[in-house]
Amino acid sequence: VCLPFTVIAEEDNLPAVTIDGMHRIDGAQMAVVYAKPDVDLSQYKRILLLEPQVAFIKDWQEKQNSVLRQRVTVDDMQRIKTELAALFMDVFKDELQNNGGYELVDYAAEDVLIVHPAIFDLNVLSPDTPTSRNERSAIASVGSMFLYMELIDSVTGDKLVKAMDTKMDRTRTSRAPNSVRNERAAREMLGAWAELLRLALDEARAMVTK
Repeated sequence: VCLPFTVIAEEDNLPAVTIDGMHRIDGAQMAVVYAKPDVDLSQYKRILLLEPQVAFIKDWQEKQNSVLRQRVTVDDMQRIKTELAALFMDVFKDELQNNGGYELVDYAAEDVLIVHPAIFDLNVLSPDTPTSRNERSAIASVGSMFLYMELIDSVTGDKLVKAMDTKMDRTRTSRAPNSVRNERAAREMLGAWAELLRLALDEARAMVTK
């Protein structure tokens, strides 16, 4: 199921039921969502949030290094991935804890839900590197990324939900340096996904209390 961008582009052809028995959810806020039949997320009061794997879009380094006076190294790529993973954790923890009131833990228990994310096809159009530091780009977008996320029972390891979505920064112009603009755009995209997760958990909890 996890094929970045290809999945989104061909979502009309995706199966109604996956080989592992998950059913596609129509009308979801994310592009593609599968869930186990009659899944109940209301029992989960605490969350084990895993740090995401991050991967660039194919040939990203080669394309960036074709730009005049720009040089992206392997170290630059690793730094960007590390920084994005840390930003993901910061944004999601803030949304789940402060806006959702969920306790974040690092262990398994019957009321603990594992959130296992991955970011694929990361495409940073104006990377912050030593050769571009403090530059001010006015390109139409700073880039895009694809999120794949699984919700897993921490005790049984049973996969309950799979969700996929892609986002692109819609910034038109900016006078901010690349580093500032990139972080702002990434925080906005991640924040939208974090809010969707929190709202889904809130909805499950609210249905039980009614």
